[in-house]
Amino acid sequence: MKDLSNASPETKSIMDADLSSAFDDFLVSFDAFKHANDERLDEIEKRSADVLTEHKVDRISKALDEQQTALDSLILKARRPSLADGLSTGRHAAPLSARALEHKTAFNRYIRSGVEQDLRDLEAKAMSISSDPDGGYLVPEQVEAEVGKRLAAISPIRSIADVCEISGSTLKKPFATSGPETGWVGETAARPQTSASTLAELSYTAMELYAMPAATPSLLEDAAINVEEWIAAEVETAFAQQEGTAFITGNGTNKPKGFMAETVVDEGSWSWGNLGSISTGTSAAFSATDPGDALIDLIYSLKAGYRQNAQFVMNRTSQAEVRKLKDDDGNYLWQPPAGIGAKASLLNFAITEAEDMPDIEADSCAIAFGDFKRGYMIVDRLGLSILRDPFSAKPYVLFYVTKRVGGGVQDFDAIKLLKFSA
Repeated sequence: MKDLSNASPETKSIMDADLSSAFDDFLVSFDAFKHANDERLDEIEKRSADVLTEHKVDRISKALDEQQTALDSLILKARRPSLADGLSTGRHAAPLSARALEHKTAFNRYIRSGVEQDLRDLEAKAMSISSDPDGGYLVPEQVEAEVGKRLAAISPIRSIADVCEISGSTLKKPFATSGPETGWVGETAARPQTSASTLAELSYTAMELYAMPAATPSLLEDAAINVEEWIAAEVETAFAQQEGTAFITGNGTNKPKGFMAETVVDEGSWSWGNLGSISTGTSAAFSATDPGDALIDLIYSLKAGYRQNAQFVMNRTSQAEVRKLKDDDGNYLWQPPAGIGAKASLLNFAITEAEDMPDIEADSCAIAFGDFKRGYMIVDRLGLSILRDPFSAKPYVLFYVTKRVGGGVQDFDAIKLLKFSA
């Protein structure tokens, strides 16, 4: 959780109490869900399932989802970094260099009143290559860093993927698709030449991502408003939503290529450049008998080296379905978070919720499992720029904020998919 050392004791106490209460309510609801679902399963075994019981289970499951959303929101609010910690002059603030302070002052003048000469002079002195002369001015480094931290906290795939900062427009990375040939030899035996590694060159181009928050002149004129904090708060959700979609389903045209946009083949026919899939054996559903077997097959389709840091990725609708599954001993496969800020788990592997994952439908790959740190690469080009536009939407002032980001699969063997097909 975020360091709340600058907050008053009353504020910290209220926040802790809200989190604790929300988490307790969530656990109580899960107990109620298990009781209702057990009743539903008993009725199914007796071939006399009551429609009212089905509705009860669905209602409690929906309530669980809503409580999880509320709990996630409280946790995110507690974790969200505050620019005031690094930009204020209080005793807890990190001191700014003369150049950073000059940039901050010039940036504030530009945002509030449109005076751009100071920023222009600063960037000319710095010979900046990250800022487009016609596309805006770089925000202070502290603001850029905090926007990055906020995105990592709320963008589901960014929080689990490998993230690399680059200064150019493209990152090219060689990757060994097969290791070098090796062998055992005696102390004096000849060493025959072995085959070299098979390398693939992976390329990630940083595409332009933008947000356009609007402000009233009175808001900008209010001296009490922290404009850096306001800008970071306005763009974080917009950036996170667009990123979240692109990292999963993006087609690679003017946006990152998502892992779900790659070619999917049956795991038995897997080859480099494709993602392997395991079938549930039933179209648009888990198998009616031993539904957890498909999940176990999915887990063990991943090599041991990847399983150590693997986790499931699915949307909330799919999670509602797996929440109902039990093993042969009657234990639920899905388990609630072990504590505040932890993730729910499935078969002892953490679950990352990503609403852009597909729903459970015929032939859909609704659940992914893998080591996304090794499997997916995100590249951020250094520099976050902003262009002030007081003309296009009078009386509002628009701020065109852009960052460059790219992404794509870097290890096709590190991510596997569960396909809901016969």
